[in-house]
Amino acid sequence: MPTNEQRREAAKRKLDRQLANRAQRTKSRRRNAVAGSMIAVVLVLGIVVLVKLLPSHDRADAPAKPHAAQSKTDTLRPDSKPAAAPIRPKPLPAFVDCQYPATQQPAARPVKPPLAGDTDAKGTVAATMQTSAGPIGLTLDRALAPCTVNSFLSLAKQGYYANSPCHRLVTNPTLHVLQCGDPTGVGTGGPGYTIPDEVYPELTYGRGYVAMANTGEPNSGGSQFFLIYGQTELPPQYTVFAVISPAGLKVLDQIAKAGDDGSLEPSPGGGKPNQPVTITAIEAPAA
Repeated sequence: MPTNEQRREAAKRKLDRQLANRAQRTKSRRRNAVAGSMIAVVLVLGIVVLVKLLPSHDRADAPAKPHAAQSKTDTLRPDSKPAAAPIRPKPLPAFVDCQYPATQQPAARPVKPPLAGDTDAKGTVAATMQTSAGPIGLTLDRALAPCTVNSFLSLAKQGYYANSPCHRLVTNPTLHVLQCGDPTGVGTGGPGYTIPDEVYPELTYGRGYVAMANTGEPNSGGSQFFLIYGQTELPPQYTVFAVISPAGLKVLDQIAKAGDDGSLEPSPGGGKPNQPVTITAIEAPAA
């Protein structure tokens, strides 16, 4: 029969075992809690990273961008109808004095400047720009830009535009234009003279307009022009002198759909048309 001392020792050993087991269980719970917290942190970080990597199609803070393999021309949304023909808020006088000062840069192709002096500022002239992509009908408006129309018809009559490439296509969201008029195809050529600006503050640029290109300086237009086929946001610094026929706009839409090579990005923008375009002739009455 165990003595009291033996019973006390047995009870003490049992208590020690219980305390040790309890301490072990507490230590295990702490380890599990720490591990669980770490797992939760990892999961949260993983979710955050996953959200960052997912495409932002449904996010309001950033518009979805085209896939890298997608052509930027897939985002083109040209208007189905041409813009209404532009009209000057204040009509010009019946005749305008047009001057065509010579430039230091020689003409890209031998040509004479148009007759200067009083120029008719009334009526329209039909013309057809024959191109390798198809014919583009134009209606030149003397009431909008008599000096520019006078120069354009003079250059057409002299064959200045014959067999010249359209060197630049832009398909940016706010600039939809095909630029032509430099026989060298480089984008720096001109006729050896300049044309006065014929703009007004209310001027905007819509689908179906034809406007003169320039160097950015006042009265620096020459022979280069751009055909507008869609959304185009520009300051009123480019003379509008003609509109494009609906059939001609369909030709432009096909050229735009093929896209550009991006060789002129980021400035001035765009590049050579992927579908090469050459003006073979501009058929119009004599200036």
